[in-house]
Amino acid sequence: MDRVRFITHRGREILLVDLTNCTAEDVIESLSEVQRIVTAQPRNSVLALGDLTGAQFSRAAVTRMKEVAVFDRPHVKRTALVGAQSRPQVFYQALKTFSQREFLRFETREEAMDCWSGKKHEFILQCLTCVAT
Repeated sequence: MDRVRFITHRGREILLVDLTNCTAEDVIESLSEVQRIVTAQPRNSVLALGDLTGAQFSRAAVTRMKEVAVFDRPHVKRTALVGAQSRPQVFYQALKTFSQREFLRFETREEAMDCWSGKKHEFILQCLTCVAT
């Protein structure tokens, strides 16, 4: 299974970064693939969904995640994270501060993708709330 791939949800192309149950080494390897794919896309075009559920993060993996987030910034329109709730708040803040990007957080992949598709009004409000905080 490709951990980094484009999927289509309600007519929108989304880059799925599936880090579920990855080791820290697998996270680093997948993030290099993310950088390669995202930087090849037009500016401000990528909707990225990262699933961190059960993933392991070493200091090197966190550093790599922050670096990729900076390199990808010009190409990414929005990013959502699933499974980030189990991470310490400092993890999220460090990523946000270092990359100067917002990362919307959701309980499920479906919620994140529905927010972008505009399927449900409450998810749009949740997106706006996440951006504002």
